[in-house]
Amino acid sequence: MNKKNKEPFNFQKLYRRTGLIIYDVLSIIAASYLALWLRNDLSIVGINKNFLMPVTNYMVINIVLTLIIFFIFKLYDSLWAYAGERELQNLVMACVISAVVDYIGLHFFTHPDEQQPVPKSYYFYYLFLLVALIFVSRFSYRFLRSLKHRSENKNNSKAVMIIGAGEAANIIIKDIIVSNYSTMSIKCIIDDDPNKWGKYIQGIRVVGGRDRIVECADLYDIDEIIVAIPSASRKEFKKILDICKNTNCKLRALPGMYQLVNGEVNVSRLRDVEVEDLLGRDPIAVDLDSIAGYVSGKTVMVTGGGGSIGSELCRQIAGHKPKRLIIVDIYENNAYDIQQELKTKFPELDLVVLIASVRNTLRINNIFEKYKPDIVYHAAAHKHVPLMEDSPNEAIKNNVFGTWKTAMAAAMNGAKKFVLISTDKAVNPTNVMGASKRICEMIVQTFNKHYDTEFVAVRFGNVLGSNGSVIPLFKKQIQAGGPVTVTDPNIIRYFMTISEAVSLVLQAGAFAKGGEIFVLDMGEPVKILDLAENLIKLSGLKVGEDIRIEFTGLRPGEKLYEEMLMDEEGLQDTSNRMIHIGKPIELDEMKFFSELERLNVASREESSETRMLVQEIVTTYHPTDNKEDRSREHMEALRKAAEKINED
Repeated sequence: MNKKNKEPFNFQKLYRRTGLIIYDVLSIIAASYLALWLRNDLSIVGINKNFLMPVTNYMVINIVLTLIIFFIFKLYDSLWAYAGERELQNLVMACVISAVVDYIGLHFFTHPDEQQPVPKSYYFYYLFLLVALIFVSRFSYRFLRSLKHRSENKNNSKAVMIIGAGEAANIIIKDIIVSNYSTMSIKCIIDDDPNKWGKYIQGIRVVGGRDRIVECADLYDIDEIIVAIPSASRKEFKKILDICKNTNCKLRALPGMYQLVNGEVNVSRLRDVEVEDLLGRDPIAVDLDSIAGYVSGKTVMVTGGGGSIGSELCRQIAGHKPKRLIIVDIYENNAYDIQQELKTKFPELDLVVLIASVRNTLRINNIFEKYKPDIVYHAAAHKHVPLMEDSPNEAIKNNVFGTWKTAMAAAMNGAKKFVLISTDKAVNPTNVMGASKRICEMIVQTFNKHYDTEFVAVRFGNVLGSNGSVIPLFKKQIQAGGPVTVTDPNIIRYFMTISEAVSLVLQAGAFAKGGEIFVLDMGEPVKILDLAENLIKLSGLKVGEDIRIEFTGLRPGEKLYEEMLMDEEGLQDTSNRMIHIGKPIELDEMKFFSELERLNVASREESSETRMLVQEIVTTYHPTDNKEDRSREHMEALRKAAEKINED
């Protein structure tokens, strides 16, 4: 063996092990004689020689055998600074076996003529003392290290309140206490169970129910609140967070119940509480069996597969064992990221990642002809409202005719299902982006009448955390110290999480019979101003004092509220109470195709008449330039509203 490959000799380990061995030898001797002392009613004088002599004669053998037992149970190899229940069990078992061996050995060292063998009570005293002495040597370092840690971090520690007095809280508290790096200092625990009030978890008192959160946050000068209730429903979680918002404390929580089941609960698993936690709506329930039934063993294509929705679609589809997953995206960086992620998580997946534009007819046709996908999820689109208002022809070329070309390629190559990702902005649109998506819905509903492919659309609201959504913008503004910009104090939106959006898309594929527009019942709309204020509070900051809010006025094409269904569409229930279907709208197909041709020419020629042509196709489209919203009087009113909110 090459000497260079040998590990350097660990002198520190040798010194530590030698020190423990010397201590253990002294402990064995002390436990042996102290056991006789206890047996003799704490008197040294008068200890029976028939007891003392065998113990003394057997001492060397007892020491050697006990040290061997300790080596077997790894009492010289464990990292005692991080010792836990397993190490304690090994320690006790080693001492028990040592006592048993001591009992057997002393019977051999008792003289046959002696009528009084060492009494049995001696062995129990010996065992108790040996466990105590060895325990002190192994666990005292951990105790002293904890005291040192608390002393060092006394001045800079974060005062923490934990909500929930269950197993998850117990694990979190233990992790914080034993950690050598945590600067948290747990002051109190909150739980709604009156039977737990006044009791302690690892020395931390349960001070009361949720009605005392605000009071105790002030009483204990709390900096951070940890919600350790992984089993809580979204509605229950929201109720707790609504109370916590009034404390100006930073909020964190456990990811979910499965973390507790899998034994993954610790400080590193804590996450910051997000605004979506305050939506107060349980996540949409999806029939996973039905999804697996039509995705498993199929060739699935996702256009725009590198985007927020597209990439999550790919993740969930990959988990349902498709025959092949094809990702198409024009942006190579996003495509590369999702490719590497899926290769790591699903090494057996037959994955194809292609760079292509849905506007390129020949490229799209070649892809469909080569791979013959069974299911197509069309997520590729321009989605940013203000940008599309400034570049309307790009919205039409990419959204409308990119959808046309992709849908036509799917129909011509025998795809079984084509699922269009649409938006609530397609309902009574006031912007080009929304109107373009409405035309896309009209295209797939028309195609469904003429081809064997089942064409459907899935419409949902704003997606929290997606690229370009308001939440990431607010977070960046808060990190920069503000101000947080809101267009209007009265603007409202429907919100859903990315996972919910993808669940709806997948469920729609299972429900699809052709021609439907699927819509998620997303509950009550949310004021954007409330989201901004909540996000500031969840960060442990004060509105107006730490972070200001400014109103900028509605952007081009933006409206105060979004609608989920056009009036003439009606509503149809599905087996999932959260998912509804809008009935197809009758239209003059010849006129529609003729208008599309005119729109195609206009967009290619960069015509200024694009909006007018779109309005002829989508009669519910009412464009606005927001001149009134951006008037001096209106902006002054917004400024005053912002000042009042920041003062409050």
